[in-house]
Amino acid sequence: MEQVFPSDFLWGAATAAYQIEGSLCADGRGPSIWDTFAAVPGAVLGGAGGDPACDHYRRHREDVALLGELGLPAYRFSTAWPRVMPDGRTVEPRGLAFYDRLVDDLLDRGIRPLVTLYHWDLPQALQDVGGWRERDIAERFTDYVRAVHERLGDRVVDWTTLNEPFCSAFLGYGSGVHAPGLRDDGSALVAAHHHLLAHGTATRALRELGGPDQRLSIVLNFSPALADADDDAHRDATRRFNGLHNRFFLDPVLGRGYPDDVLADVAHVGALEPAIRDGDLATLAAPVDWIGVNYYAPTRVVPLSDPDIPSNCSLPGLRGLDVLPPQGPLTSIGWEQHPESLTELLVWLGEYCGDVPLVVSENGAAFNDVVDPDGRVRDARRTRYLAEHLRAVHAAIARGADVRGYLAWSLLDNFEWSFGYTQRFGLIHVDFDTQRRTVKDSARFFAEVVARNAVPADRPAG
Repeated sequence: MEQVFPSDFLWGAATAAYQIEGSLCADGRGPSIWDTFAAVPGAVLGGAGGDPACDHYRRHREDVALLGELGLPAYRFSTAWPRVMPDGRTVEPRGLAFYDRLVDDLLDRGIRPLVTLYHWDLPQALQDVGGWRERDIAERFTDYVRAVHERLGDRVVDWTTLNEPFCSAFLGYGSGVHAPGLRDDGSALVAAHHHLLAHGTATRALRELGGPDQRLSIVLNFSPALADADDDAHRDATRRFNGLHNRFFLDPVLGRGYPDDVLADVAHVGALEPAIRDGDLATLAAPVDWIGVNYYAPTRVVPLSDPDIPSNCSLPGLRGLDVLPPQGPLTSIGWEQHPESLTELLVWLGEYCGDVPLVVSENGAAFNDVVDPDGRVRDARRTRYLAEHLRAVHAAIARGADVRGYLAWSLLDNFEWSFGYTQRFGLIHVDFDTQRRTVKDSARFFAEVVARNAVPADRPAG
């Protein structure tokens, strides 16, 4: 038996510019914060940065052909701000020309381009004057968005402003495990507000620039909190984690402002509320056509005896709970495989977001894949992961969640941020020494799901 998806369900795969493009000095591209961060000893496993990555800047036609071979109808990719504006302000025509060619190649094969305008690669020149801690960044981002739309807007209708501002702000300015590597709770919260301000400002600009068929979105990453008991203390622990990780970014986009309980939880940091000016919340609430849902794993939490004890979790200002180790089975990156959480998350979001549709904009798993002597990648664990999570999406739709699509992360093995090249999420194996691409068994399975618009009801063999 099969579980059939809606007839207009959107299928595809996703990537990000810094993780795949390489060619970091080509055609006038300027340095990004990730170039700088990756050069810091110990910041990235293996000490490598995003060059050559997958050499996609020079091999994009090969990768588009692989999308066509797999029959994937859509491709979500990001444009690189430092490639389009090397100093964060001045347009480099050669950078825009690359994305021009990429969009044309996709459309020539009947593949729908979904453009993400920011996937964490801030021009270093803007970081040098404060980066996301400075309010002016919202206008700088909007100038960049206008430049990209002016070049591609006659063919692209799907635009995402930001990918996972949680990571860019909280991991980049708070815990320091992502670029630019700062460790300050106040800076993290202010950076988060400025990300959302940039989203709202750019969304308004895109509405003015685009036609009636344009679809605008923001992509947020969600991690549902799980607790082992159902009492007041455990419910408050899940509230605190879900509030700062999930609702803090979602509520303003939905027009509800920052949640009062979360503002109270982080008030001791003393930085966020002074950064919020009159009119900001209306800007943050610029209407979107869908919410992108990036999901990889839940987070297990336990309450602490005193609500004012700092958490072992590095979310800025988080107190009163600790995060427990994930429970098996785990992926190679150490993330828990728990598809039931994806179902519950989508059902909750379907109710919470009202009439705003959802797209699973990233979902996937890292495993230690190898190419067999016969040239095949037998990644049965990823195939199983995909099947289980696709069934989880189908279950959410059956329960009423308005989920319009699923984009697998990732099309290619790539540079996995602070994990360097140690983690492989791709449907397609990349030999980083030779740049040889090998389609994995999981990609063949996913292609069959897409072709049939249905996932097998039973777990696949292997």
